[in-house]
Amino acid sequence: MSEPVHTAAGNGESLFTVVVAALANLCIALAKVVAGLISGSSAMLSEAAHSLADTVTEVLLLTSLKRSARPADDEHPLGHGPERWIWALLAAVATFVGGAVFSLYDGIHTLIDGEDPGDPLVSYVVLVVAFLLEGYSLRTGLKQARGEAARVKVPFGRFLRRTPDTAVKAVVLEDSTALMGLLLAAVGLLGGQLTGSGVWDGIASLCIGALLLYVACVLGRSNAEFLIGRALPRDVRERIRVELLHVEHIEAVLELTTLVQGPREALVAAKVDFRGTATAADIVWACERAEARLRESFPVIRRLYLDPTPGLGQAVGRG
Repeated sequence: MSEPVHTAAGNGESLFTVVVAALANLCIALAKVVAGLISGSSAMLSEAAHSLADTVTEVLLLTSLKRSARPADDEHPLGHGPERWIWALLAAVATFVGGAVFSLYDGIHTLIDGEDPGDPLVSYVVLVVAFLLEGYSLRTGLKQARGEAARVKVPFGRFLRRTPDTAVKAVVLEDSTALMGLLLAAVGLLGGQLTGSGVWDGIASLCIGALLLYVACVLGRSNAEFLIGRALPRDVRERIRVELLHVEHIEAVLELTTLVQGPREALVAAKVDFRGTATAADIVWACERAEARLRESFPVIRRLYLDPTPGLGQAVGRG
């Protein structure tokens, strides 16, 4: 019954967050490569792979935001919203392949073959600069995520777990992991400097790889769930049911189906039992009032389909 509305404002905010993260990661990756080659630190090279993987991730997320914002057309009547999760899933794979696998390999290689610790001064400087840039990128992502959580009136932790805006979720998780990875790399460098052993660096590289593996799995699972089709939260579904029952002439909601189609877009379809005395005109106006009521209470609902369906009692009576 209702048509989708434009969500450029939300996409614009996510776009800015992802662009900031992409630029920060690209600069950091180049600096880490230079520092890793000069110092001979496997942890720094792992961090360079981490940042390069994050840069590829941001490019894929930018692609997801652009392509998912395209309007509906004859070939795609429900729009292109779900395409963002396809690209975001590929971004999670990039994090796994480009970051986690390389870091784990490099850590194992260092533990087995050892390494000669070089001059760590450049690496320390790069780590400090990278920490500041990653911190700014994380601050941008957290600002948007907290604002979105406040807008929908849910706790921040729950919002981050459930949000369909996986681009912002990816930025927050990856930047948080990046800061932890920088600390691990610093510990590896310091341990190697104090002991003269590359074991510290190898262990740090393995820990960085484990962190990236965890983030890749979390993001991959999150995007896969939305691609499969995730309903609105249970409490929201119950509130929708209650709102429908408050509409005159609606006697029961026999079946309610909801589907998240984007960060600010959901589809709702319901089989509704109208009172037996309701005329065709009553049913039409009840559907219009139900649409207006739901759109006002739940702006995320872009499409609403109500199917007048006789309840068991009416069906038996007519039989």
